[in-house]
Amino acid sequence: MTSPPLVVDLDGTLIHSDMLHESTLKVLRERPLDVLRIPFWLLQGKAVLKSRLAERMALDPHLLPYNGALLEWLKQQRASGRKLVLCTASDSRIAQVIADHLGIFDEVIASDGATNQAGQQKAETLQARFGKTGFDYAGNSSADLKVWKHARHGIVVNASAGLATQAKAVCEIEQVFPAPSAGLSTWSRALRVHQWMKNVLLFMPLLAAHQLTNVQAWKDLLLAFIAFSLCASSVYISNDLLDLDSDRQHLRKRKRPFASGTLPVFLGVLVSPLLLAASLVLAAQIGTSFFHWLLLYFALTLAYSFGIKRLMLLDCLTLAMLYTIRIVAGAAAAGLTLSFWLLAFAVFLFLSLAFLKRYAELESQSLQGNTKAHGRGYYTSDAPLLQTLGVAASYASVLVLALYLNSEAVTKLYRTPEFVWGAVPIMAFWVSWMWMQAHRGNMHDDPVVFALKDKASLATGVAFAAVLALGALV
Repeated sequence: MTSPPLVVDLDGTLIHSDMLHESTLKVLRERPLDVLRIPFWLLQGKAVLKSRLAERMALDPHLLPYNGALLEWLKQQRASGRKLVLCTASDSRIAQVIADHLGIFDEVIASDGATNQAGQQKAETLQARFGKTGFDYAGNSSADLKVWKHARHGIVVNASAGLATQAKAVCEIEQVFPAPSAGLSTWSRALRVHQWMKNVLLFMPLLAAHQLTNVQAWKDLLLAFIAFSLCASSVYISNDLLDLDSDRQHLRKRKRPFASGTLPVFLGVLVSPLLLAASLVLAAQIGTSFFHWLLLYFALTLAYSFGIKRLMLLDCLTLAMLYTIRIVAGAAAAGLTLSFWLLAFAVFLFLSLAFLKRYAELESQSLQGNTKAHGRGYYTSDAPLLQTLGVAASYASVLVLALYLNSEAVTKLYRTPEFVWGAVPIMAFWVSWMWMQAHRGNMHDDPVVFALKDKASLATGVAFAAVLALGALV
C-alpha cells in the first residue's frame, strides 16, 4: 500500500525559528523605516503583512537553523518514494526558496498575500487537496491540532509534552521529535552572564582612589553593577536578534541560542525591553549623573548594533568608548572625580582590545576561506594592519601607565612608589602575551573572556594587584 503524502510545516517544525519573526527583524535591520508600515499592513490581514515583509527581504536559505533530525528523517521518507509537501503559513516566496534549496519537496502550499495558510485554513486546504485522512502531517503548535484532526497520522515536532498528549487525542502519532533543551544554561548564554565581568570596571575609580572603606560608595556601585549588567544583557539580546545572519556564518556564534533556534526570536523581543526597563529603574535610584551615563551607554550600543559595527575603525573606537564609559559611570555612581591618567590609560588599553577582537575575527574568517567579514567593514587582508594598530595602542597604554607612575598623584596615594613601578613590565608582558596568542590563532574572539580563562592572564592580574598592594601598604 502506497503511503499518503507527508505534509510538513515550516515554522518551528522544519526550522527552529519563525520566518515572520525573522523577516520582521531583517526588515528592521535593513529598512528600519518600513517597520512603521507594519501596523497598516497587519490591518489588511496577516497574509498581506507576510507578503510585504517577504518582498523586502533577501533570504539566504543556507543560513536557517534547520531541524537536523527531522530533515534526515524526511530525506529517508523521500528516498523510499514518499511524496513530500511543504505547507506553511509563511509567504510563498519564502517557502519556495527554502523548498528549492532543500530539494526534497514535491509541492509547496503557502500563504499568497490573500490567504493565510494557518490553523483551520490550512486544514481546509489540505482536505481539499488530499481528502480527509489522505495525508500525514508534521507540525509543532496548538494551531496544528486543527490539521492533525483531519490527518491520517501525525508527526509531533518541537512540541511540549502537553501538546503531544493533545495531538494523540485527535490522531495517531507516528513519530515525535523532541524540542531542543532551553533551560537556565541556555538563558545564561543568551544573557551573556559571563560578560557581566566587564562591568567590574565600574569599581575601578573606587580602587584607584583608595576609597576602599567608603561603604556607601560600595552599595551604590553594587546597584550600578546590576543595572549595567541588565542593560548589557538587553543589548546583547538585541544585537543577537539583529545579527542572526552574521552569527550563523560564524563557527562559534552559530551556536548562540537565538541563532541556533534553541530560543525563539519572539522571546528575545519580549525579554530585551524588560531587562532595559529594570536597568533604568535601578539606575534612577543611584543618581542623575549615573542614569545619564547609562543612557549614553545604551544609546551608543544601539548605534553600534544598527550601523557603526559595519564601519571600519569607527567600530573599534566605539567598542573602546563603551568600555571606558563603564569607568566614567562608576565614578559617577561613587561620587568620585576621575583622573586624566586613568581615562587615558583606559582608552588606549580598550582600543587595543577592540582591535584584538577584530583581528581574531578576521583570522577566523580567513581560515574559513572568506575574503570579507560578513556584517563588518573589513577584508580578511586587513588583519595585519589591525594587528599593527592594536599593538601600537597596547604600548601606548603602557606608556601612559609609566608616566602616571612618575606623577605626583602616585606619591600621595602610595607609601613606596618604587614597588608600583613593577606594574609597567607586568602590563607590557600582558599586552604582548595577548597579541602573541592572537597571532598564534589561540585567541577567543572576545579578549576579555579569553583573559578570564587564561592562566597566564590571571597570574598577571594577581601580580599587578600585588605590586599595587605592596606600594600602598609597605
